[in-house]
Parts: sequence; structure tokens; C-alpha cells
Amino acid sequence: MEIVLVGLNHRTAPVEVRERVSFSEEQARRAAEELRARGILEETLVLSTCNRSEVYGVPPESSHECAPGLSSFLSEFHSVRHEVLSVSLYHHYDREAVRHLFQVAAGLDSMLLGEAEILGQVREAYRFAHEHGATGPVLNRLFQARWKWESGCGRRRSWARGRCLLRLPE
Repeated sequence: MEIVLVGLNHRTAPVEVRERVSFSEEQARRAAEELRARGILEETLVLSTCNRSEVYGVPPESSHECAPGLSSFLSEFHSVRHEVLSVSLYHHYDREAVRHLFQVAAGLDSMLLGEAEILGQVREAYRFAHEHGATGPVLNRLFQARWKWESGCGRRRSWARGRCLLRLPE
């Protein structure tokens, strides 16, 4: 299973860049269609909030080989010069992309640690992408595993020395 994630957030990009690279629902739908039509990704999900814009996808080839094309696409799609945008983008592949999604949805990668609103935004992004046919077997399985984990099946808390440890699925 190869998964690629390219995005930016409050840690990597100033608000001016985040605002230029945000997606409306219509833009998210159009971007997903274009990414698949151009052969950059086979499955796509766009997550766009006030503090992050991320594209999760399943590439037709190696995830490492598709990331530069995905970065260029984001620059072109939002009319932001590549040299301006590229310094703010992060890339995660496969297991690290999955880990990042779980951390984001749990509110561990938010400006306000533990914020609950992000989970609803992730759910809505998945629902939207799924309804528009942008997801497929890999992303569907990943996001459904995320919901199963959230419901408690994969969530384990261990209290030691006053800390709550959250184990991510292997």
C-alpha cells in the first residue's frame, strides 16, 4: 500500500500562504478530479481547514516519485509560485502519512492541542471525497480504520506518571 501526503499547516506556512492554498468544496472536488485525470493520483482526499491544506492520495507508482508532481500541481492550481509554496510543504509517505492522519484527526497536530473540531473536519473531507468518487479501496480502508480506532477498538490509554499514552495502530 503506497500513500502520499503533501500539505502545509500552521507550523510550516504563514497565514498568507495558508489562505492562498485553502480549498473550497468545489475546488477540492475539482482538484481531486484533475489529479486523477492527469494520472498523478489514483485515489484522492483533500483536507482543508483554516490551519491546514493537505492532499492524501494513492499514486499509480511510487509515492516518493509522485510527490514532486503533486507539489507542482498545488502551485499551479492555486496560482502560487512554486518557490514560495515549496518551502512550506511537507511530504509524508506510506506509514508516516497514516500516522500523520491519525495525529491530525486526534487533534495532536493542531494549534490548540487536542482540539475536537478537526475530527469532524476530517470526517467531512472523507465523506465529501467518497461521495464524489475520489476515494478507492486504499483510502476507504484507511479512513474506516481511523473511525474504528476512534470508536475505541484501537485506542488504548495507559496512565503512567500522570501521562496519557495513545498507541497508534501498527
